[in-house]
Amino acid sequence: MPVGQHMANLRRKGGLGKDTERAAERAQQLAAVDLEWNCPWPLDWQRHYRVLADLVDADGVLPAIEPGVLFEGDDLGKWLERQKKPGNWAQLSTEQQERLSKLGVQPTETPSPAPAAGRAAKGSSKAQQAFQRGLAALAQWVEREGPDRPVPRGHSEEIAVGDEAEPVIVKLGVWTSNTRARRDKLTQEQRDALRELGIQWA
Repeated sequence: MPVGQHMANLRRKGGLGKDTERAAERAQQLAAVDLEWNCPWPLDWQRHYRVLADLVDADGVLPAIEPGVLFEGDDLGKWLERQKKPGNWAQLSTEQQERLSKLGVQPTETPSPAPAAGRAAKGSSKAQQAFQRGLAALAQWVEREGPDRPVPRGHSEEIAVGDEAEPVIVKLGVWTSNTRARRDKLTQEQRDALRELGIQWA
């Protein structure tokens, strides 16, 4: 039984069936197995978080996990380091931040920018936010479709952002195409984030 594909189908809109009573019953059955079977954030994030939570449950404290520490082939240390970066931390929902905080994970502090760089930083914050949203949408796509399947130009992806009640729609096909065309202007950090998703052109 291809369980992963089956669960992906159940998570889709209307995946539990058109009959509302039956859908509610199925949702209860799934929640009895795992309350977070349909979490509002990417499954990749949930998987990594669960590994950390299990480590805390076992040892009472989160051990030091440096980049390069692998778990089932995933670089858990690199993932954890990425969550701590202030820009990435800000993109997490309040609940995600609270979950990490309970495990003892906090964002790293960034030095305050020099006054001369202040205006430039302010101007780039919107672009940085747009990149982070595109990256989150791409991570969701890669999680579902794999890194080798290209994103169709007209494809849009719904993502949960911060404290916003409604999901945000990212025009992922356009974003990916534009980001690829401007890859020479990406920062090293942005390229690294794309490479971690398995994006070859980065």
